[in-house]
Amino acid sequence: MQMDTEEIKREIEALETEMVSADFWTDKVKAQTTIRKLGELKDELLGSEKYDKGNAILSILSGAGGDDAEDFSSMLLTMYLKYIQNNGWQTTLIHENKNDVGGYRNVSIEVVGKGAYGTLKNESGVHRLVRISPFNAKSLRHTSFSLVEVVPKFEKNNDAIIIPPEDMKIEFSKSGGPGGQNVNKRETAVRIVHIPTNIAVHVTTERSQEQNRERAIEMLKGKLFKKREDDQMREKNGLSSTKTTEIEWGNQIRSYVIHPYKQIKDHRTGVEVHDIDKVLEDGKLDAFIEAEKKL
Repeated sequence: MQMDTEEIKREIEALETEMVSADFWTDKVKAQTTIRKLGELKDELLGSEKYDKGNAILSILSGAGGDDAEDFSSMLLTMYLKYIQNNGWQTTLIHENKNDVGGYRNVSIEVVGKGAYGTLKNESGVHRLVRISPFNAKSLRHTSFSLVEVVPKFEKNNDAIIIPPEDMKIEFSKSGGPGGQNVNKRETAVRIVHIPTNIAVHVTTERSQEQNRERAIEMLKGKLFKKREDDQMREKNGLSSTKTTEIEWGNQIRSYVIHPYKQIKDHRTGVEVHDIDKVLEDGKLDAFIEAEKKL
């Protein structure tokens, strides 16, 4: 069974304490074995933490709720873009699928900044909005759901995750992204489905089909890495491997309530904020993110 990061740190600390004892070298074979085991643990720790220091891919996918859910995805994107700006990081649009009223069916951005993945990774999960629907003529209260996914940004030559070509279904289509009319005339957009897990990625913003394909593979590697981490954690806790998260009631990690009262509550940490405008419009997520890091 795989050890988590804290267990690895505790084991390293115990071995380092053992190595400074007066009789450590009495048994040379045991000492050499301990040193080799210590090196392997440090390598494993580096592997588990090195992506925390790097860039991230953040995706938002609308769930149940129609126009309301897609509008909620737009609100979440605004919130994260503000938070990213507040941290001095940069963003690049990877793919967007908008509706006719300014909402997003799904959208993906790359977040470039030191520690972006480690900071944002715990934002992954279902987010729930409760408010009076601006799309309902009767002004009824409506509940919407959106899924946030945060995965590490993998570089082109990173072989930590290897995907056999036969495990990928690659589709090409016309892109609606930047680049003008010439882009729309050629099939530059790329969608890749990982056949064993049915995980899919979609990239439209690069100018060439090959650039979009390379970026899509990087995204897919990041998603598979995150799934592997999640599966290891669930195995440690005696749970089955992760399946596709349903974007619906009962799975939410955080609720944003605008009516009948104003409150944002994280259901994992218990953190509550009542100034919802500072969160949704100004990107003031620090209270949530700092509590999440202690999970």
